[in-house]
Amino acid sequence: MIEAAVAMTTTNTEREAKGLAALLVKERLAACVQIVPKILSVYTWEKEIREDQEYLLIIKTTEKRVGDVRKAIEKNHSYEVPEFVVLPVVEGSESYLEWMADSVK
Repeated sequence: MIEAAVAMTTTNTEREAKGLAALLVKERLAACVQIVPKILSVYTWEKEIREDQEYLLIIKTTEKRVGDVRKAIEKNHSYEVPEFVVLPVVEGSESYLEWMADSVK
């Protein structure tokens, strides 16, 4: 099976979400980036509990490209500490995973 991964990050504006998504796809770091609008994030920052409306980016890539995706997000993200978490894909349709792998070569 192709070693696929799903990475996630959040932004506070739709413009930044679209910009990061376009960059990742254009640079062939991601096959697809889905943007989920207006999620509510509750978190601790500087010893305070905060709530923010954010945009969730679900980034489809391969395990080989995860490091490059992380670097691109760190370089182009507006947050001081951007979220970057990666989930392994344990199963998927073969045709979709092949398309994904071909898209990030």
